[in-house]
Amino acid sequence: MRLVIARCSVDYVGRLTAHLPMAPRLILMKADGSVSIHADDRAYKPLNWMNPPCKVREEEIDGVLTWSVVHGKTGEKLVLTIEEILHDSSHELGVDPGLRKDGVEAHLQELLAEHITTLGDGWTLVRREYMTAIGPVDILCRDHLGGTVAVEIKRRGDIDGVEQLTRYLELLNRDPRLAPVKGIFAAQEIKPQARVLAADRGIDCVTLDYDALRGIEPENPTLF
Repeated sequence: MRLVIARCSVDYVGRLTAHLPMAPRLILMKADGSVSIHADDRAYKPLNWMNPPCKVREEEIDGVLTWSVVHGKTGEKLVLTIEEILHDSSHELGVDPGLRKDGVEAHLQELLAEHITTLGDGWTLVRREYMTAIGPVDILCRDHLGGTVAVEIKRRGDIDGVEQLTRYLELLNRDPRLAPVKGIFAAQEIKPQARVLAADRGIDCVTLDYDALRGIEPENPTLF
């Protein structure tokens, strides 16, 4: 991972245009090919970013340093105009062991793997915790047509979970043995914003009933 603190302006050119004026910012370039620009607020959320795969071109024109970040598939571009670099370092982080899920999420994963036909008749499990270069996918399975499906499971599904699954799908679809790989975002509760983002990324959403997976009848049955 490369960490750069620099005075820079940022211009995004793609489905729309956006401009960040000159200011000190943190630029993260990760080993997975993603680039994100951060300010000293907004917690973990970047001001702007580019998902992998990306190519970064550095050039100096008339004494002005410019970094162009181009997305390999969509052609979207981030242009960083660098006025001053305050810090520049690179660090090898290695393979991350991944987030340890809480009891409910871990049990949801176990139950869904055991009852994979909850997602559809004729579906089969490939394996739980299918490892990628950036961490394990909760469930890898095949649908009734034999197509590969990656499933990310959360107790409460928000935008971050959709972004996480998107990164997994980018990597899995590079493997000719698996591609094409579809995604399913599964949770007990999925926020509306996450559903909108998932639909935009071509990811299906599934609401999981924890008690039903455990085989517990509801206290107040409904007709629908």
